[in-house]
Amino acid sequence: MLRGFATISFWADDVEAAKDWYAELLGIQPYFRVAGPDGGAAYYEFRVGDYEHELGLIDARYRPGGPPAGPGGAVTFWHVDDLEAAVERLLAMGARPHEEITERGEGTGFATASVVDPFGNVLGVMSNPHYLEVLAGAAPR
Repeated sequence: MLRGFATISFWADDVEAAKDWYAELLGIQPYFRVAGPDGGAAYYEFRVGDYEHELGLIDARYRPGGPPAGPGGAVTFWHVDDLEAAVERLLAMGARPHEEITERGEGTGFATASVVDPFGNVLGVMSNPHYLEVLAGAAPR
């Protein structure tokens, strides 16, 4: 069912400072930005490594469920072939909904969902066209 790492997301109270810190750390600028309702950045995305794994930085105002009780907040999204079926199976196996299926950019083919497994861990699943491009033989950078 799980096909491979698609995107890891980190929350930041100051997404601009986080973008600058990760740009310096990685030696690259983000390739993608999504504006929030106020026009400021809500999301930045970097493509990292030989297979362009994605690191997303999200403004903490958009965190589902509010701030965590302690350090953390990262959700690893695994690419799946059928997002709805994957979520249904996870729920049938005892997971609880964390974030419903959400389209990430109209018409882009990107959609995410997450559940809390029976042990309290957040598990993300994703429909991700970029992952499929890499799998189909797109040359690594």
